[in-house]
Parts: sequence; C-alpha cells; structure tokens
Amino acid sequence: MSETFMKPPAPPVAGTPPATSLALIFAGVVLLVGSWMLPVNLKSLSPVLLREAGRGTPSLTTFGLQLVESEKPGPAALVLAAAQTVGDPQAARLATALTAVAARQKEFVAWGGWDPFLDPLFNLKENTGRTESTPVLTFFIAERARDSLRRYLANSRSLGVQAVMQTRGITRTARFVPATQPGGQPLDAVILLTALLYQGEHLSPSLQREIKRLADDAVAAHEMGELEWVYLDLLALGRRLNWIQLSELLRLTNDTRTVSEFAHLAQVAPDQLPLLYTAALFTRSADSVAAYLLAYGKPGAEDLRLALGLGQGAVQQLVLRQVPVNRGLEASLDFAAAFSLLHPKLAIVAKYLGYFLGAFLLLRGLDRWLFAPLRRAAQRAGTASLLPRMQSGALALLMAFVIIITTEPFLLRAAPLSEYRVKLVIPMLANAATPAPIPSTSNHPTMDKSTIISIGVFALFQVVTYLACLLKISEIDKQDIPPSLKLRLMENEENLFDSGLYVGMMGTAAALVLQVVGVIEPNLLAAYSSNLFGIVCVAFVKIRHVRGYKRQLIFAAQRLTPPVSPAAAHAS
Repeated sequence: MSETFMKPPAPPVAGTPPATSLALIFAGVVLLVGSWMLPVNLKSLSPVLLREAGRGTPSLTTFGLQLVESEKPGPAALVLAAAQTVGDPQAARLATALTAVAARQKEFVAWGGWDPFLDPLFNLKENTGRTESTPVLTFFIAERARDSLRRYLANSRSLGVQAVMQTRGITRTARFVPATQPGGQPLDAVILLTALLYQGEHLSPSLQREIKRLADDAVAAHEMGELEWVYLDLLALGRRLNWIQLSELLRLTNDTRTVSEFAHLAQVAPDQLPLLYTAALFTRSADSVAAYLLAYGKPGAEDLRLALGLGQGAVQQLVLRQVPVNRGLEASLDFAAAFSLLHPKLAIVAKYLGYFLGAFLLLRGLDRWLFAPLRRAAQRAGTASLLPRMQSGALALLMAFVIIITTEPFLLRAAPLSEYRVKLVIPMLANAATPAPIPSTSNHPTMDKSTIISIGVFALFQVVTYLACLLKISEIDKQDIPPSLKLRLMENEENLFDSGLYVGMMGTAAALVLQVVGVIEPNLLAAYSSNLFGIVCVAFVKIRHVRGYKRQLIFAAQRLTPPVSPAAAHAS
C-alpha cells in the first residue's frame, strides 16, 4: 500500500508582504537609521555635540574683548590671531579694540599689559620705541636689566625666590653655560625671570611648589639636574611670548611637565601656538590642551580649530573628553544632542540597543514575509518544518556588531605616533630654540575610512550569500516531491551552502591586491575580515539550518518507507 507524496501547495515565497511584515521591517529600518543618527560615539565626538556644547558660550571675539577690558592686550593679541585663523566673523571688532588700546598706551604693547611688579624695575610708562609685542627675554637679557633685577630680588622674603636665586652660583650644568661665567647671560636671565614670576605669584601653586623643590635639590647637590630642563623650557617660551602672555599661561600650568610640553609645541608647531594658547586660556587648563595636541598631532590641531570656532563650551568639551572629532557623520538628530551631551553613557547604550532592536525587527519582518508561510504550509501538511528562523537574537546581535564596527571609526583604531610627540634632544644651548626632529611615524595598524568601507562591503556580501542559501532551502522545501528526493537536492546544493567560504577567500584576495596597488591603506584586518565573515556565514547556514532540515527530511523519508514483512524478509 503506497502513500501519497502530495501535500497542499505552499504559498509563494516572493509576493506581496503582509502588513505586519512591512510594519516590522519599517520599524527596524527606522530604529537602525535613528540609532546611527544619534550624535554620540564611544571613542570620538560628533561635531553636532560640539555645536551644542558651544551654544550660548563666549566666542573667541567675546573672550578677546574681555581680555582687553582686563587690560591684557598681549593675550588678547594671540586670541585675535586664533579668531582670524578659525574665521570668526566678529574678529574685526577685536582687532579694532586692540588698535585703540595700542594707540592710547603704546608703552604697554611690548610687555602685553601693565604689571605693578615690573613698573619700578623697568619704568613701563617710558616709551622704549617698541610698537609690537616683544618676547620678555629680549628685555631681561640686557646687563642693566639683570643688575636691577638681582638687586630687587635679593631683598625678597620668599623662600622659593631665594632658592631660585641661589641656583645662579651652581657651576655644574649640562646645557647652559653657568650664570656666573662668561657667556652665562641666557641662564642668568632665565633664573631672574623664574624668580620674578615666583615673586609676583604668576605661577600656579602646584608649579610654585615643584620649582621650589627642584631648586632646593639643585642647591643641595650643587648641580642643576632636572631644574635645568625647566630653565630650558622657560627660555623657549620667553623667546616667543611677552611678559603678560607668559605669566597668564603659567598661572594655568600645574606642573613642569606641561611647561615642557608647551615649550616643545611652541618649537615644533609655531603656527599652532595662537590656537594652543587660546585654548589653554579658554579652558583654564593648559595641561589638558597640551595633552590633547600631543596625543592626536595635526588632526588634533584641526579638531581644536573646529572647537574654537564653535565657542568656549565646545573647547572645554573637547579637552575634557580627550577624544578626536568624528567628521564622518554628516546627518544627525540635532534634538538629541542636548541629551547626548548631558548623559553620554546612557546615550551610547541607547544607540547600541537601537542597533540590536532594529536588526532584530528587520530580520523578524523578513522572516514573516519569506519563511513563515512555508512553515505554516508544512505544518498543515503534517510535517514539522525546520525552515530557518531569521528572528534569531544571535543573528541580530551579529548584525548589530558589524554595524557598530563599521560606524565607529575609532573603536578598533590604534592611535599612531603624534607628529608633536615630546622628544627633545638639545646638545648645546645654541640649539635650545631649534625645533626638535619630528619622530617618524611607524606602521601601526589603523582603521581608516577605506578599511571601514571594505569591512562593510565584505559583511554585505556574506549577508546576501546567507539570504541566497536560505531562499534555496525554502525553494526545495516548497516543492511537491518526496522527502528522499528533497534530501538529494539538498546534497546537490552543498557547493552553494559552502559559497560563503568562496566569497570570503575572494574578498581576502581582492583586498590584498588592492592594498598592494595602493587603492586602500595596508591593513590585514580589512583583508582577513572577509574570511572571518565567510566562516561565520557557512557556520550559520550548515550548522543551524542545513543540518536541521536534512534531519527532518531523513525522518520524513523513513516514515514514508513501507515496512518490510517477515515473509518477504525470509524469502530474501
């Protein structure tokens, strides 16, 4: 007695999707796009966040005018240079204000402003004929000025000033000619400059304590030691900044390391000095600004320029986060910027959760459209179909992970050596102001835009391959043929089910060729990610779907096979 192999025809796979499927797909796409447009990233800052942070805060021109009103035209001049660099539309107002101040008090222009500690020593009201900002060491190097400073500082009651002045008698130096010997004028001038800054309380409290400790150690050991490097840094800054500019900077500098970093940056990147100086005054933290520029080099300088053009709050946010600016996100949800700024951790969790939920809803909608009708038809025919279920949380998690990797350009990026890394090698005093050689950048692995695009393309190829394999399983399942024949058809499609590996190897080979010819940056991650995605795709297809469906067909074929009678078995 034979049994029929016919079953009710299954509805077509491709057809008009039901409303529920369309709603799920639409919701998934909206969630994915909305999450992508959230202006928050794990290791970078969106320009939208910087605009939000700078909204309503003082601009460079406003800040410069405040300095002018505080009778500090020297720092205001550097702020004006920064405003002109970033293209502040109100920079002309600041230039007019500085011109007016220079016309009223010409004698203060060279010093950058008026200081009561300098007045009795240099008679600031006397017109020296200098009409432009003058580096402070230009005044201090003169013998008459140094004699006057020594007499004045000798009467100081400050223990720190006394310790600094005692270092004049140290003859064991490594970089300077001793101050008391012929040719020791530079060291003498720097020591007097340091002591006067200490006396006038122009140093931050922590910097004061550190300099006093180093001076005490040098006097006790009769050797300059570490203090000589501090003097070299002050020499480099004193040859570039006037008195008020230097004193305002050192008030915001917490330690000698930052002094060294600013001196180094002033030498290797003199064109960035106005931006660097203005950012230090803007944020009231010279340490954070120097650390940011040293960490990110020239790209960091461009990010700093962008933030300076957006306002004081933008600069503060940038140096607080200490991350680069992500300029790849052109479109974003501006209304979510305030929330992302106030609650960055919560916003990043919402973004990644949105990626997962969006991928889950999208896959669930596609599953209801493509495979659910076939499973229902199989159930009506009396067979428990094990057709693929695309609403799998694991698949959605994998898809969300790929999206995160491709949309976070700095997530897997190894920071290259900055062009501004501190590496001072000063063999002689004559070379103290010579820019140190910029260290060569090593071939550290990076994830540039071409690498990210390559990974995204390879992932897309594997998704298409995965869907093609699922559709082939569905096509075989809906045919009105015996299970044994379906099993043979599944075995015939083994090459298709392995195609993820072939596509992966082809992608790796193509990526290596493109790297050799210079189309994309050399990066093994871009090449071998294609193989990785291929292995994952084949594992999902063969272990999760093909194996289970073949198992169902084997059981179905066994049930349809007529049982062998004992007499027939005996006759055989």
